[in-house]
Amino acid sequence: MAKKNKSKSSLKSILVISGLLLVIAGALFGYHYISYIKLRNVDIEEDSVIFVIPTGSDFEFVSNSLIEQGIIKNQESFEWLAGVKGYDQNVKPGRFKIENKWSNSDLINHIRLAGNSVPVRVTFHNIKRLSQLAGLIGDQIEADSTELMEAFLDVEWMKEKGLTKETAQAIFIPNTYELYWNTSGEQFTKRMYQEYDRFWTVERKELAKRIGLNPFEVSTLASIVEAETKKRDEMPKVAGLYINRLKIGMRLQSDPTVVFAINRPNVHRVYKADLKVESPYNTYIHTGLPPGPIGFPSQQALLSVVNHFESNYLYMCAKPDYSGYHNFAKSYSQHQKYAAQYHRFLRKEGIR
Repeated sequence: MAKKNKSKSSLKSILVISGLLLVIAGALFGYHYISYIKLRNVDIEEDSVIFVIPTGSDFEFVSNSLIEQGIIKNQESFEWLAGVKGYDQNVKPGRFKIENKWSNSDLINHIRLAGNSVPVRVTFHNIKRLSQLAGLIGDQIEADSTELMEAFLDVEWMKEKGLTKETAQAIFIPNTYELYWNTSGEQFTKRMYQEYDRFWTVERKELAKRIGLNPFEVSTLASIVEAETKKRDEMPKVAGLYINRLKIGMRLQSDPTVVFAINRPNVHRVYKADLKVESPYNTYIHTGLPPGPIGFPSQQALLSVVNHFESNYLYMCAKPDYSGYHNFAKSYSQHQKYAAQYHRFLRKEGIR
């Protein structure tokens, strides 16, 4: 009986000790857990910093990058809490703004959500070709220029949207757009088409139809108009002039189309030999519109075509000054007079 009581007492002692050890272990774990959560692990010189996580990155890359870039000071505590929170198995790509003095918990809770990625403001204008657009955008988002060009000219995509490699750039309307940094080439192209589709309302399509043009053709003409004049208030008049030429089957004879055809973007003067270059974009030898835009026309240029100034003008010549405006003429004889005035001005100014 004594042995039995002694055995019970020993078992009880073991249970009590085990319980105490569990309590102590729990307390130590709790203290460890809380300290790692509350540890202000982000230690940077600035108030905030941008941290980029490329698509396909694993947790090891994120953890090492945070240390290498001097964003966190204690890697062990970060990795431990990331494991507890499951972030080590759920890394999201993006461009995240990290605040100084954040705790491990603050940091992990922020970068674990793709929606917290900082948008990139992408702007483009004053460019002529898709390759230039791809290079410009590729410097601002994760997708590089090669991926972007493949998306721009994807055969199935173009077929679905009724595009050709010549008209494809019509869907890219210059503006400032907010995108996530990890936007793919395909996603960027689809976003630009959405913006293009939003611009072309039923009313604007009807206005285009009234002048015998579809939206792609409007983009082509608008790109010529914008290349001919940078004066917004003059664009509708220039557009009206070219529409008059189209109606009577007269060649557009636009110098910017020749510049595009010879692919010398920085050329300041078109020579007679250039006017004979064989290209569907050379409006000196081909009647009608080129097969696609010679640039990326702005909304203002597009609207100047569908809301063009109605007149009988067929000719235009730069004014003999530095205003950037033009003299317009209904007859070739009047145009010659304006041209003579302009050439005298150039000689007087010593401009060749």
